[in-house]
Amino acid sequence: MIVVTRLNDRQFAINPDLIERIHASPDTTLIMVDGAKYIVTESMTEVIERIAAYRARVIALAHTSGASDPAPPHLGLVSEAHDGDEDDEPETPADVAPFAPRKI
Repeated sequence: MIVVTRLNDRQFAINPDLIERIHASPDTTLIMVDGAKYIVTESMTEVIERIAAYRARVIALAHTSGASDPAPPHLGLVSEAHDGDEDDEPETPADVAPFAPRKI
């Protein structure tokens, strides 16, 4: 969440992932994905910097919290018959699920 200030000087926190766009003409207006609009005292540049700092903090926390965890398992396509043993022989083409692009 980022903290921004309404025109009446009251602060509130908002989820930056739900901001669809930001207008600055002349007041900074946050337009949310659900259509809600919030006019804030911060400039558009300030809001964007807070969003960038928030996202950087989230990424940093994800990296530091996972530092002591073992490496994640390797992900891949396998058949239903695969039992998950790592000692199994390498997959043969018959064991691999076919890839087909979606038809539009």
